Amino acid sequence: MSRHAVQRRTAASARPAALLLAGLLAAVLLAAGARVNPQRAGAPAAPPARVIELNIGDEIDPIMAEYIDGGIEQAAREHASLVLITMDTPGGLETSMQEIIQHILSSAVPVAVYVWPTGSRGASAGFYILLSADIAAMAPGTHAGAASPVLEVGGYPVTVDPTMQKKVMNDATAFLRSYSEKRGRNANLAETAVTDAKAFTEVEALNGKLIDLIANSKEDLLAKLDGRTVTRFDGSMTKLELHDPEMVAVGMSARERFLARIVQPDAFFILLIAGVLGLYAEFTHPGMVLPGVIGGISMVLALFAMHVLPVNFAGLLLIVAALALFILEAKYTSHGVLAAGGVVAMLIGALMLIRSPLTGAGVSLGVALGVTVPFALLTILLMRLVLRSRAWKQTTGREQLTGAAGEVTEAISTPAGEGVFEGMVRMHGELWRAVAPEAIPAGARVRVVRITGLTVQVKPEHESAAARR
Repeated sequence: MSRHAVQRRTAASARPAALLLAGLLAAVLLAAGARVNPQRAGAPAAPPARVIELNIGDEIDPIMAEYIDGGIEQAAREHASLVLITMDTPGGLETSMQEIIQHILSSAVPVAVYVWPTGSRGASAGFYILLSADIAAMAPGTHAGAASPVLEVGGYPVTVDPTMQKKVMNDATAFLRSYSEKRGRNANLAETAVTDAKAFTEVEALNGKLIDLIANSKEDLLAKLDGRTVTRFDGSMTKLELHDPEMVAVGMSARERFLARIVQPDAFFILLIAGVLGLYAEFTHPGMVLPGVIGGISMVLALFAMHVLPVNFAGLLLIVAALALFILEAKYTSHGVLAAGGVVAMLIGALMLIRSPLTGAGVSLGVALGVTVPFALLTILLMRLVLRSRAWKQTTGREQLTGAAGEVTEAISTPAGEGVFEGMVRMHGELWRAVAPEAIPAGARVRVVRITGLTVQVKPEHESAAARR
């Protein structure tokens, strides 16, 4: 066999092995490519993480609780990956706080509460909410705590006996302990925010194991939470997949914004005064309709706000006293003393009307002045119009004849009883039977004293003129 024949036979036998090696290499490369890019290999793309963002940026009240509860339920319906609640609050009502915490603890979606931005606080009721979250976080330059319960009557703190105070304090600490321990947080340190009104910076809260982390921004927080496993309140473990998340900011609905505006102290005071003034105008001037409608609606809205706000009964009494003083000013001459007293009473009542020791919120001085002075002027003006209208002469019906002048057409000389004479007079083009205590000749001018049935009692006009002089 020649050398060339051997080479051809060797090449022919090596060709299938080379093809097999090339096929194996291509399969390996394709498998590796499929692992690197599953979408290119035909696998469906994973949906982006959805984060529902809520905000507690004011006092915690029933409207705020309704908003937060609705946002958590929306996150569950949309199968969101996380509920992010940003917070900057001075505190609020205990009942509303407990309602929010109950929804956080039972939420199907992990909840992160983030005290943000810099300079914000999670005080009082906000501290309880912060510690109830699956993830508690704070931004640099923020603080939380000062969660001691404050007993109020009419919006002002009151002193109670030691036994009652101890009872309230123990209830508050037990409530905080009931979920903070299960969240793996330092319950003993958290209790000092209740018993000693202690507050914590973000560093102190992190070192004391009250919060889980410090984040510079919302984006930084989500980046730090991506891939983190959290223990839910029911003990289950959930891994947060937050790579390139879709942030959905959920604000208050139009209804919630409207109700939240009503329960602001300034708005409540304006509605209260508008309601009083509108109803007062309708009662003193029946038939105007519009003031009564506006006053009725305003009063109902004010009553709704009164159900939510800590209203001071003494402030309400001062406002009622001011209204009485304005009415008296219209009826009696006091050279402005009664009106000035009413203005002072209403100003003090407005400033005392609402006062929360947690936030210092109340009716502002500017609104109190801007409402009190016009209210005083309108009340006095309306009452004076009422009093003046009572002195007006009746212009319709038989009563208009009282004081009217007439002419005797048939001498009033026929005796009609002891000391009474009768005749006929013409008034307003009509003939009337007339009686008088003295005889009056025909052609004389007379004035009507009063009317009895179809008979008018008259007297000579010169006597009426003399009496007027």
